[in-house]
Amino acid sequence: MLSFLFERYSPAGPNARLSILIFHRVLTDPDPLFPSEMHASRFNEVCSWLKSWFNVLPLDQAVARMKAGTLPARAACITFDDGYADNYHVAMPILQRHGLTATFFVATGFLDGGRMWNDTIIETIRGSEAPVLDFSELGLGKHPIASVSEKRAAISALIGKIKYRPVADRVTITEYLAGLARMSLPHDLMMTSQEVKAMRQAGMQIGAHTVSHPILARLTDEQVKEEIGSSKLFLEQLLNEPVVLFAYPNGKPGEDYSPRTVDVVRSLGFDAAVSTRWGASGKADDPFQIQRFTPWDQGHLRFGLRMLANLRAA
Repeated sequence: MLSFLFERYSPAGPNARLSILIFHRVLTDPDPLFPSEMHASRFNEVCSWLKSWFNVLPLDQAVARMKAGTLPARAACITFDDGYADNYHVAMPILQRHGLTATFFVATGFLDGGRMWNDTIIETIRGSEAPVLDFSELGLGKHPIASVSEKRAAISALIGKIKYRPVADRVTITEYLAGLARMSLPHDLMMTSQEVKAMRQAGMQIGAHTVSHPILARLTDEQVKEEIGSSKLFLEQLLNEPVVLFAYPNGKPGEDYSPRTVDVVRSLGFDAAVSTRWGASGKADDPFQIQRFTPWDQGHLRFGLRMLANLRAA
């Protein structure tokens, strides 16, 4: 029944709608701190649902067919952002088990032992055994963290206060927070360059996602060009092939990237770019602002109905 409804709202041909799912991490086991975070068992379920309901395509093929008006009915793609090591170690084997492919958008500056600033916050709060962390000297307040719910609240509050600061400030501040909390943090959260290369050799697609994952709308045009162009060049040299797909960091139109950002992406020789605006895209939509969405529901029916609602809203 769901497949019939998906086909009604995502038919083949020029009126097709392309559903693109966005993921970040797939953990080995459920995370007590973030129980809604995707983990292996749940991702295996999601992959089985997607394979039964949709025609899952590589993103580059889907974009080309969307432009040409030749998408199959119930067209869909799977994407990942950032470049976490569990994408290679956990997600890819599950995708292969189901005969599926995905596109992995890599922030190149964090490969080979790097760590994203938000993960510095998360792992600092996760690992601290102090009942309260006092970051008042940085204007970031005091945060009780004795319980799991307090840890979640502290992480959310700190990320909210730091997210839209300049890249260098985010790194400096979060590393200083870790020092104040006397935490030793992991250096294996992100993929190595060789894992990215192995993922491509295994049939997955690799896209650019900037170097340092900045808020592009807050950079100058030259800074935007450097962030995006450098990540593209790094990956092309690593993989020895063109990299033609891009994902905007954070990805909200008008807030995280601007029309000028889109112009830069076009000028750098990409074929398409994806945002995090909810919805499904079609032939008439801008291929440099393709929409993405992922239902958060745990159950088969609710997950499918929310995918359907996303298609109907397009």
